[in-house]
Amino acid sequence: MRDREKIYLDYAATTPVDGRVLHGMLPFFDQAFGNPASIHQFGQEAEAAIEQARETMARIMGCQPLEVVFTSCGSESDNLALRGVALAASRQRSANHILITPVEHHAVSRTALQLADLHGFEVEFIPVDDYGQVKPEDVASRLRPDTAIVSVIYANNEIGTINPIREIGQVCRARGIPIHSDAVQAAAFLPVKVDDLHVDLLSIGAHKFYGPKGVGALFIRQETPILPVQTGGSQEHGLRAGTSNTPFIAGLTEAFQLAVDERVKRIAALQPLRDHLINRILNKIPDSQLTGHPTKRLPNHASFVFEGADGNQLLAMLDVAGFACSSGSACKTGDPEPSDVLLALGLPREWALGSLRVTLGAGTTEEHIEKFNLVLPGLVERVRKLTVS
Repeated sequence: MRDREKIYLDYAATTPVDGRVLHGMLPFFDQAFGNPASIHQFGQEAEAAIEQARETMARIMGCQPLEVVFTSCGSESDNLALRGVALAASRQRSANHILITPVEHHAVSRTALQLADLHGFEVEFIPVDDYGQVKPEDVASRLRPDTAIVSVIYANNEIGTINPIREIGQVCRARGIPIHSDAVQAAAFLPVKVDDLHVDLLSIGAHKFYGPKGVGALFIRQETPILPVQTGGSQEHGLRAGTSNTPFIAGLTEAFQLAVDERVKRIAALQPLRDHLINRILNKIPDSQLTGHPTKRLPNHASFVFEGADGNQLLAMLDVAGFACSSGSACKTGDPEPSDVLLALGLPREWALGSLRVTLGAGTTEEHIEKFNLVLPGLVERVRKLTVS
């Protein structure tokens, strides 16, 4: 096994740090290492780097620098958006209705459910179709005067489906209801100009596009009522206390800029490999089904269910065979229960338990895909036999 090549096909879970990104981070570990809140030169250098990063992020997203808040990850961005806006709306206009989809990342769904449990909010789920996609008219029909916030994921982490955020955003903006979108998966490949998307809040995380783990950002449209959920110092406009992580913020910004600059090239390289993978699997493996939208999906994302197969056993066999994949969200790997997302698509339990997510990235080659296509059918057959026995 030590001599066998390990093939990584789990880029939706995390990506390796780009060497150019790492190079840009290094000076802030041992040279410009000051605390950005300090008034001396070391602190001023660090503060200048953070504000330059904020300006770059704002330019990429088409917003003002003061509308960019740096966080520790996409999940924290989601938490600040949901909790901060919902609590502000409850205090200012007695709004207690939260509208989300059943296919959100747990950073959104569990935050909303905790708000219901601890603060009396009502959580309503917008229906999705068989592909996990939301229709703008279904959002419009559920908006109420007491809706505190709407949250719709831009591109789903488990099934790759892309939602019509621009149209959904228009519906919410017309009614004056704040709308948030989790763009943690989407930011690597999709446009993120916030005015074009008509969103009031947008979450991203660096490690999904070859940046470091442990840093993210949240766009918050100016004048959106929001309360801090992490209190202390006055960092990040008073919305996110804590000493700023200068090297990681620099890494986030460099990785985001590269993702935008190289988006067309990356998509052109990955989408044909993805399509070939999908076609081969659906043609070679009986009782298999693609999950998510067949065309309106992330260009590097392929996800499946196999009837009568144990997804976790399949992942273990793939790992032994030299392939790193997942069964959906990395946060759910190892969970013996079917994914909430797959059940929301209407899949029966015996199908939903046999899920597989294969996501491609910078290191993926045609040879990798061919090797994977040769190995997977036999492993699915073995797992089905074990499941039956």
